[in-house]
Amino acid sequence: MPEFCRLEVSEGVGTIRLDRPKMNALNVQVQEEIRAAATEAAERDDVRAVVVYGGERVFAAGADVKEMNDMSYTDMVKRSGALQSSFSTVARIPKPVVAAITGYALGGGCELALCADVRFAADDAVLGQPEILLGIMPGAGGTQRLTRLVGPSKAKDLIFTGRFVKADEALAIGLVDRVVPADQVYDEAVAWARTFVGGASYALRAAKESIDRGIEVDLETGLEIERQQFAALFATEDRATGMQSFVEHGPGKARFQGR
Repeated sequence: MPEFCRLEVSEGVGTIRLDRPKMNALNVQVQEEIRAAATEAAERDDVRAVVVYGGERVFAAGADVKEMNDMSYTDMVKRSGALQSSFSTVARIPKPVVAAITGYALGGGCELALCADVRFAADDAVLGQPEILLGIMPGAGGTQRLTRLVGPSKAKDLIFTGRFVKADEALAIGLVDRVVPADQVYDEAVAWARTFVGGASYALRAAKESIDRGIEVDLETGLEIERQQFAALFATEDRATGMQSFVEHGPGKARFQGR
């Protein structure tokens, strides 16, 4: 049984719940439990969307510095790939994923939030990539995902300075997508995720893959990825259901089976 990170499922929404007191420090064990929870969420048919949540007090304050302090160069050469891939497992969940950010999302915590499709933050949340203050740099996707999200200049400002970003600035620069009162963050995230329960799951999967893969390539290649995904959806029952429902009843009334 996982000790610090588990998948909780309710009414079609899976919550990847971090629970390592006091600050959800992301040590090796937590990283591997995140990988397991994300893999389970991806594979379970009863999970149609995912919330990543660290609890009411904190999302995740970063890596376990005490653990890293004892690691040598060769130790980190062996570990760094697994660190990145554990977070990438969250990014590759083929379903809508929202991060519900409370308290601090710093370093690895911010990098974990970047793996979600969207980010909802408490109005008192604080985000940042302060690794430079430890004499290192982000190593779990921060230099890449943050840059793709907010652009190179803003990413360099945050990473070079290591400064903390409050929720209002995070919203202004596009680091988060919604700011809500702290006691409403998780409920808002679940409500967003629940809109996809009963949705056209293969179309959602295809759209997510087209966006995520397309942003890494040139426009022509991206358009070809989109074309192939679009055409493939005509092999699904949901496509037939959705179009027939539209013809007979108008938009937004189809009941999809995820097939």
